[in-house]
Amino acid sequence: MTETVSRSLERPAPIPAAAGIGLRGPYHARFLDAQPPVAWLEAHSENFFAEHGIASGVLERIRRDYPLSLHGVGLSIGSIDPLDTAHLEKLDALIRRTEPGLLSEHLSWGSIGGAHLNDLLPLPYTEEALAHIVGRVEQVQDYLGRQILIENVSSYMEFADSAIPEWEFLSAVAEDSGCGLLLDINNVYVNSVNRGFEATTYIDAIAPERVHELHLAGHSTQAYDGQAVLIDTHNTPVCEAVWLLFEHAVRRFGARPTLIEWDSDFPPLETLLEEAARAQRTMDRTHELAA
Repeated sequence: MTETVSRSLERPAPIPAAAGIGLRGPYHARFLDAQPPVAWLEAHSENFFAEHGIASGVLERIRRDYPLSLHGVGLSIGSIDPLDTAHLEKLDALIRRTEPGLLSEHLSWGSIGGAHLNDLLPLPYTEEALAHIVGRVEQVQDYLGRQILIENVSSYMEFADSAIPEWEFLSAVAEDSGCGLLLDINNVYVNSVNRGFEATTYIDAIAPERVHELHLAGHSTQAYDGQAVLIDTHNTPVCEAVWLLFEHAVRRFGARPTLIEWDSDFPPLETLLEEAARAQRTMDRTHELAA
């Protein structure tokens, strides 16, 4: 990026430490007409970049009634391509229009040589990659003038050159850049099964003060060469193993804004609200037991 904007980092009023759901197109009308009972909503930033588009108008109307988090999927913050200034300009404009409580991106890359891939690809966990991603996060935060959250992503194999455990790499990104963490509990579980580590080891290695948001989602299982591989599809209910890991995370981190993600094969809205209610019960119960 050729130019940055010098601003002090802002930390806006937080999203409530309660369960929310992802705001997706099939549910827009319900939220406009009926204001379903949920603590907060999260929207994919790129879907609302068109300032005068219909989608942006819908988001701004819904924002009047619900706390909002913006979750980016297209910045490719881990790429070696120059940061996309046009993308950041659109994101900055969206932030100013909607004043989100939280802003997040992924610890991933998805573009090379100007060509964009339809995936969130993991980084090698090396010292070189760590220095690169820290610098990129700092550039984004400087440009936007506010702290962002970085989310761990799912993966199905490890780079041969990786020398740092994923949880240590993620922690170092937050420590060195000053960003917060969005910890996706489903992604931790998926990676633990696919790559053979203890999911609780990952959770226990993350400093609670770094974690500002949690994600819960469903996954699918596919067989490759006779081996079961978990795929982060976001189109099924949260499985029982992830619910148990979420309870472990709440015991470690305390209650955090927790999102139910569902990104395809959309069920009735009531399904997401029921999942959010279960997440809220888990946080409430775990808090009572710790008191």
